[in-house]
Amino acid sequence: MKFRIIGIPVALLILGAVLWYRAETVFEDAQLTPAQLAPAPPVDAESAARRLAGALRYPTISWDDRTRFDADAFDALHGYLERTFPHVHRRLQRTVVNSHSLVYHLPGADPGLEPVLFMGHLDVVPVDPHTREQWRHDPFGGVIADGAVWGRGAVDDKLGVMAMLEAMELLARERWQPHRSLYLAFGHDEEVGGNDGAARIAAYFAERGTRFQFVLDEGGAVTQGVMEGVQAPVAVIGVAEKGWLNLELEVRAPGGHSSQPPPHTAVGILSRAIVRLENAPLPATLDFLHMTVDAIAQEMPFGLRLLFANQWLFEPLITHSLLRNPDDAAGLRTTTAATMITGSPKSNILPTVARAVVNFRVMPGETADSVRAAAARIIDDERVRLSPASHWDPSPASSTSSEGYRMIAQTIRGMDPGILVAPYLVRGGTDGRHFTGLSDHVYRFLMVPVDPQAVRRIHGIDEHVRISDYATAIRFYYHLFMQAMDPFARADDAARSGNEGFQGGPVADVEGGAVAVPGRGENPDRD
Repeated sequence: MKFRIIGIPVALLILGAVLWYRAETVFEDAQLTPAQLAPAPPVDAESAARRLAGALRYPTISWDDRTRFDADAFDALHGYLERTFPHVHRRLQRTVVNSHSLVYHLPGADPGLEPVLFMGHLDVVPVDPHTREQWRHDPFGGVIADGAVWGRGAVDDKLGVMAMLEAMELLARERWQPHRSLYLAFGHDEEVGGNDGAARIAAYFAERGTRFQFVLDEGGAVTQGVMEGVQAPVAVIGVAEKGWLNLELEVRAPGGHSSQPPPHTAVGILSRAIVRLENAPLPATLDFLHMTVDAIAQEMPFGLRLLFANQWLFEPLITHSLLRNPDDAAGLRTTTAATMITGSPKSNILPTVARAVVNFRVMPGETADSVRAAAARIIDDERVRLSPASHWDPSPASSTSSEGYRMIAQTIRGMDPGILVAPYLVRGGTDGRHFTGLSDHVYRFLMVPVDPQAVRRIHGIDEHVRISDYATAIRFYYHLFMQAMDPFARADDAARSGNEGFQGGPVADVEGGAVAVPGRGENPDRD
């Protein structure tokens, strides 16, 4: 008995020592050395902001009801881009894909090098008519006020499109040819899945046998105050994204008058199935959280490091704590959300058919088929018919040790060594998912700071970007373009080799036939 009494505190002391030792030694400094960036040309932030504001005035809205598609708005935006970025349109080859998406090609001198692809999208989500009066400024007014540019698309994603073109305009003024080819691709329907835009662009490249060293789309950002206990800003680069499954549940019944109901109507049976799904969430995994934590653990408070360094003991506690917060839970499991339901057309008629749609956001490692099978087991009612209305399987995870990832991370830290960089799982969808067959290295990041309030504004009220942050995004793309295409053959080198640089090619519509190009004009904000 005496030995046992002494042995318990000794065991606890040893356990505590092991936990402490692991907290101090398990995690290494995973931050990459900042890139040594060449000086960038000065960015006229105010003029660039006016050009971004101009792009926001074109209501290039993607509606779920595709009959509301406004082709004129997209055509007008194309013309605006051409007038606004004359050097880009003189020096780069532009191709119009499926009438409304754009591809720009800057040819490289070395065809043996895989090109790089930078992506954005021209479309925006609608503005909820019930909230329009709550906007501080007209969402399609392109207003500049209080040091910011206001309007739908100011962040998602005309910011990315315009910042890339601003950066390329600076580069295209010089007569040089890069060694590595670079493409810009801007889809026109990302907000409704990208099937008419990004998917057609991907098919265009696939037909030509083009593969990319890496692809960079929107998705991540520079977060502040999002990760508990980490004071430094954290740039999160999406290395994978969730898939989705819209599962339709249907129950059929005889119907009749509501004065003589059966024990359970079709709506009642359907409702019970939905509740069963909600009460049985799919399993959680910390796999993707591990990647993020490993990258920034040295900046975390000791208590959190203690937990994550000793997951063999604390994993149930960590998982339970994170699942209590819906935002955190979405990064750990396939989520279940009942979003649509229909029944009888009249209050006193028993429904003959009741339908519902449950939206699952599918974790990598699972598939739409595996989630449907799990839903059938959970519901366990043969009266409920399950059929997938639409789905997309999760993307594969891209490596964090690839040249492309290192280039992106080192460019971020080269601009600001105080920023930490970490990989993460994108919970929504991006156009990047259409390109996983064209590159093993698809990443998602936009150099713009976000906090919890900014995240809510992106598809919500008062979307805007600070002018200073927009200028930073332009410089980021400039530096990353330089890193991706380096080394350069400048004008004097090209002259000695007989290479007179690259020239813009014809404008062509992939769907057949030439496209008339609006007349070029000088933008008053252009130097």
